[in-house]
Amino acid sequence: MSKQGFAGKSVLVTGAAGGIGRAAALAFAAAGARVAVVDVDAKGGEDTVAMIAQPGGEAFFVKTDVSQSAQVEAMVAAVVERWGRLDCAFNNAGIEIEHLPLADSDEATFDRVIGVNVKGVWLCMKHEIRQMLKQGGGTIVNTASVAGLVGAPLMPLYAASKHAVVGLTKTAAAEYGKAGIRVNSVCPGIIRTPMLERALEREPRREKSILKAHPIGRLGEAEEIANAAVWLCSDAASFVTGHQLAVDGGLTAI
Repeated sequence: MSKQGFAGKSVLVTGAAGGIGRAAALAFAAAGARVAVVDVDAKGGEDTVAMIAQPGGEAFFVKTDVSQSAQVEAMVAAVVERWGRLDCAFNNAGIEIEHLPLADSDEATFDRVIGVNVKGVWLCMKHEIRQMLKQGGGTIVNTASVAGLVGAPLMPLYAASKHAVVGLTKTAAAEYGKAGIRVNSVCPGIIRTPMLERALEREPRREKSILKAHPIGRLGEAEEIANAAVWLCSDAASFVTGHQLAVDGGLTAI
């Protein structure tokens, strides 16, 4: 994506202190966007801002817990105060904190996973869409997962949360398409991120089976998901809305 593609546009990326979010923030900046870097991790978020600024990009950090309505509302307001509008939002913040069958799941874990992965995306869309309606349009991409397209044994709550993200995405696309707001989701396969590395540290034997699940023969990289999010937000995807883009190395093909 050339710098002309997002020149003058303001973009918000949640979960941008590392992993897919950081890769996306850097990719949007490389395409010419001004980027609001959002996360609960202030150190990681400021590091992402510094990485954008180093080659001359424009960014600032907004510390936000996406499960808290007042903080999300303030996040959108901060972007609008700084740049006058919000052109694109990549709602990427999410957690995965379980490795148990459904019957062994506990209520606290359910509340935490749904609170961040579902309520967080809903709150972000709610406030982003309100601003986009005021300004006459915009684009939103939500991070779902292949676990939002198929079942995910030992991750039932995560799978439920990502199926919910798909439902929110499709519904918002149907509701706001005529208002000039496109809403899509990206559905990563298994991506090499700090979250995955922590899981493999706990169970190193899982890597072989994970690799086998991807016909392409390798894990995905954060930059590959970032590129998909940038494309979905770009004018090149102007007729794409309500779509779940699987970037999964063929995992859902078999």
